[in-house]
Amino acid sequence: MTIDATREALATVLAGAGARGAVQSLARLTGGATKTTWSFDWLDDEGRHPLILQQTPSRAQDVGGAARRPPKLTAEEDAALMIEARAADVPAPRVVHVLEPSDALGSGYITERIDGETLGKRIVSDAAFDTVRPRLAAQCGEILAAVHRMPTTGLPFLARLDAADELAIYGGLLREHAFVHPALSYALRWIGDRLPPDAPSTVVHSDFRTGNLIVDPKEGVRCVLDWEIARIGDPMHDLGVLCMRSWRFGGRGEAGGFGTREDLYAAYEHASGIRVDPHRVRFWEAMSNLKWAISCVRRGLARGADGQPASSELAAVGRRLEEPLWDFMTLATAKD
Repeated sequence: MTIDATREALATVLAGAGARGAVQSLARLTGGATKTTWSFDWLDDEGRHPLILQQTPSRAQDVGGAARRPPKLTAEEDAALMIEARAADVPAPRVVHVLEPSDALGSGYITERIDGETLGKRIVSDAAFDTVRPRLAAQCGEILAAVHRMPTTGLPFLARLDAADELAIYGGLLREHAFVHPALSYALRWIGDRLPPDAPSTVVHSDFRTGNLIVDPKEGVRCVLDWEIARIGDPMHDLGVLCMRSWRFGGRGEAGGFGTREDLYAAYEHASGIRVDPHRVRFWEAMSNLKWAISCVRRGLARGADGQPASSELAAVGRRLEEPLWDFMTLATAKD
């Protein structure tokens, strides 16, 4: 779809939802493995409204096959979850419109655009964030407490996954590829031998990390992005993902590259009333490294219809396999 056709379709959609106006400064943003993201302004009689268009490929529900797939929300489910999150005082994007077939823009939604930084390297190292950086870990703890308080009754589309389910899904995905790596085999056994007992189930973002947060140099975390792989599961999962070294972007802080585990845990406990189990967090950090390593394998081996590598970007991700494996081994051999 051309940029002119996209602009015209957006103008029609937004005019139908309110006062007539004009789409200005339409630009496609970089980043995002599956979504197409556009930034634009809607100018009407009430003023200028900064917005985002997210176009998401339609996803059929998993019906089995060689392996269960990691659950991903449809655009409609994604939007519904963000609406519920905002109602629970979680800083999620405000949904303006969920696309319909008649909108001629495919599947997706329009949200408000929040000013701030998402690039992890800048957040953890640029001098502009020096003042706010020490507060980010505590802010993340408070936000995660709010995520985990969200009622699940209005979210029937969220899959319920415990650690055994995650292991089964990702182990099955790895078996789909003719790829054998001794460290991956060891990691699968290590996780299987240490599956934690059942825990209270909450809404879990499952990709809550630096890079998926909009951060302002003065206010700190302003918005949580990328809700499409949320599920119901162990709340310690989210803390483990935030502490992964892959998502610290070279920063020294073990929490997101910007803060300490102690600040993260203390703020979470104070806001949630739930005691953090450091051993369980370490398990989920290790599990998340294994999942990321398997995802690197899948991306690196992805092929197009012609049998050639799907893209140079995916091939480059595949080359990162050793990073999460190294981090996994570091966690697996650490002294308690």
